[in-house]
Amino acid sequence: MVIRPLTTDDIAAVVEFSLRAWAPVFDSFRAVLGGPIYEALFPDWRSTQARAVEDVCRDDATAVWVTDRHGRAVGFVAVRVADGEIYMLAVDPAHQRQGIGSALTDFAVDRLREAGVTLAVVGTGGDPGHAPARRTYERAGFTPFTQVQYYRRLDVTGS
Repeated sequence: MVIRPLTTDDIAAVVEFSLRAWAPVFDSFRAVLGGPIYEALFPDWRSTQARAVEDVCRDDATAVWVTDRHGRAVGFVAVRVADGEIYMLAVDPAHQRQGIGSALTDFAVDRLREAGVTLAVVGTGGDPGHAPARRTYERAGFTPFTQVQYYRRLDVTGS
């Protein structure tokens, strides 16, 4: 497994596999939140997420690496060293359950440690769709701290 810096040639593949990797997460959000709240929060998640991944890949304040298999990016991690944060991580579904997420997490932690960061942070969801991410981060030694957000759809009448 080779982990190398992201190149601009990798961005389209990273965006594409990230959307496929995160589709089950958004399905989980819909199941947990119900249709009306989900639609209010994520009216077009694919476009929003594609833009977010591309923006992160092009952000000078974010270091991004990819896992390369046969000259193609199949996983990526974005790290904001100044914040001590693993900001985004995704693995192509065709390459999941092969240790790539764990390797990228360990790699990111090592880069943060080398930069002198003394407390690393990574955030993820508490829904069923994020269970694999939670397992990966906990195996890497991260301690979970649960926070809860509540949503309520409001009916607005024109008055």
